[in-house]
Amino acid sequence: MKAITILGSTGSIGTQTLDIVSHNPDKFRVVGLAAGSNVSLLAEQIREFQPEIVALGNQDKLTQLQDAIASCPHQPQILVGSEGICEVARYGDAASVVTGIVGCAGLLPTIAAIEAGKDIALANKETLIAGAPVVLPLVAKHQVKLLPADSEHSAIFQCLQGVPQGGLRRIILTASGGSFRDLPVEQLSSVTVQDALKHPNWSMGQKITIDSATLMNKGLEVIEAHYLFGVDYDQIDIVIHPQSIIHSLIEVQDTSMLAQLGWPDMRLPLLYALSWPERIYTDWEQLDLVKAGDLTFREPDHQKYPCMQLAYAAGRAGGLMPAVLNAANEQAVALFLREKIGFLDIPRLIEQVCDRFKAQNNIHPSLEDIISADQWARQAILDAETTSSGNRFIALK
Repeated sequence: MKAITILGSTGSIGTQTLDIVSHNPDKFRVVGLAAGSNVSLLAEQIREFQPEIVALGNQDKLTQLQDAIASCPHQPQILVGSEGICEVARYGDAASVVTGIVGCAGLLPTIAAIEAGKDIALANKETLIAGAPVVLPLVAKHQVKLLPADSEHSAIFQCLQGVPQGGLRRIILTASGGSFRDLPVEQLSSVTVQDALKHPNWSMGQKITIDSATLMNKGLEVIEAHYLFGVDYDQIDIVIHPQSIIHSLIEVQDTSMLAQLGWPDMRLPLLYALSWPERIYTDWEQLDLVKAGDLTFREPDHQKYPCMQLAYAAGRAGGLMPAVLNAANEQAVALFLREKIGFLDIPRLIEQVCDRFKAQNNIHPSLEDIISADQWARQAILDAETTSSGNRFIALK
């Protein structure tokens, strides 16, 4: 039985991982859980999975959590705040840590887990996008496994099994196209938050759903693929695949292409990251190619999705620039979700912040440099001014 810890247990990744555990009680045991502020769901998870240790990011809700589990016969150790989450990440005999915390907040707990010798089921893109210059040397130093747990990188990882060294020629990341894939670019200026949150294929958290609508998620995946698989940016392509049945592909040196297919279900890559190199039987719905129907592809529209090019540029710049891109995106998406800016202002803000940072870029950053650049980019976004009438981005102070 494999012992695991889940960071972000009440989010989309965490709840789906726990669904895997509940269906495989003979294969997985939960050691630790960490969540942000969803006390009621975390209390349910404590009662069901009986972890040894729990962290609650929102310190103000500690008493509420203690009251919620007061009658529970199993009482875990409860910690609070970011340091508490890091302590859960490094705790005990967990062999794998699922990193489902959204955004750059997941970086320090992931580092804590790596330094404690835990394998990582990586569902947090920002760990490599912002922190790769620090994280990858630590992975090598502590000889832990960094296994992708999102659908695209898991697909690539699965396709690479058995491909000899030097056999990979190109990576093709598939994108659903997000909420606005069939909407003309001229209409994007008037879309609402609720429009952007209506993803046609996947059920995900708010932030990643907005990233899917801007296709920044795919740009971030390009940077992550560069670090995970050691390929140049010129060898990573993006293609729109509306059905989300092919989760990504690789091309090998003889031009043969290998793809991983399945229904849009995040439990598949999560299970593979936890069980690799084994394959665990499930009773989930099998893929029926006739039912899936036509599989279509189209080239992404860079005018409609400028975030992709911003991500490629940041990746090629290297150093701290991916961290700045990621933090600027997180903050811009947060402003959009609060209806402080319009949808098209997201890439405008990000581009302005990245342009401002170019002269400060450090290509050999430390962890402190990464954290500082992250904070700088967030503040730069918050310093942006908007008009009172149209939520239109004006300038950066």
